[in-house]
Amino acid sequence: MAILRETPYSAFNFLVDLEPGQGTEVQAGFSEVSGLNAEVTVAEYRAGNDRSNYVRKVPGIHKAGDVTLKRGVIGVQNLYDWLEKCRTGKISEAKRDIVIKLQSEDRADTVLSWKLRGAMPIKWTGPTLTAKGGGDVAMEELVLSVETIEQE
Repeated sequence: MAILRETPYSAFNFLVDLEPGQGTEVQAGFSEVSGLNAEVTVAEYRAGNDRSNYVRKVPGIHKAGDVTLKRGVIGVQNLYDWLEKCRTGKISEAKRDIVIKLQSEDRADTVLSWKLRGAMPIKWTGPTLTAKGGGDVAMEELVLSVETIEQE
């Protein structure tokens, strides 16, 4: 699915599908997605009779980092309701596969996508409210625990 080109793609055209295949309308776009990362742990091993005087690095278990989604507050409850499923022990309902799609500048093509498998909310942060005035947007943040990330 990835579309190769010499010039790197811009990071400002992306879609986040919280319920792929459900046919639900997008209620709000996210202004930021951060924390897309994967890591392979390494175990060090050396047999006592090994002629080389260094340890061997053996790939171990892999893990994905937590992913953070940020958006402006628009008066919908879907993120908080999702967190509530985790809080009340409805884990089978709370775990989802999320798809993040990077789009071309003209939004005609999805140039790369990441599937977050087994994602569930672990932290929700509401907006910082201040009476000082100003033009800041009220933002909410959702941190997801992710079992694995697949790039397509």
